[in-house]
Amino acid sequence: MKQDIFQAIADPTRRAILTLLAIQALTPNVMAEKFDMTRQAVSKHIKVLYECELIKPEQTGREIYYHFNAKKMQEFDNWLAQFRQNWETQFNQLDQLLTIIKTKE
Repeated sequence: MKQDIFQAIADPTRRAILTLLAIQALTPNVMAEKFDMTRQAVSKHIKVLYECELIKPEQTGREIYYHFNAKKMQEFDNWLAQFRQNWETQFNQLDQLLTIIKTKE
């Protein structure tokens, strides 16, 4: 079952894993050590991130290294950009309104 990207990044541990993988590729065992959790627990997080295509595995000998998929995150950021402009406009309007209210006091 393909996971929802919003559910994937809603979890703080998965966000932390993405942050680490954005710096360097890691094996599940190394991730487990960094988060003081079992390999099985890390594997569950990896599965969700992989199903959302936020990470990519690469077999190197007997180890599997997981890499951050910047392209997928860029697609997500591009989607968010359409809302970002609207938010900025609304925040600017709110700021102007608060300034007017403050000057009237």
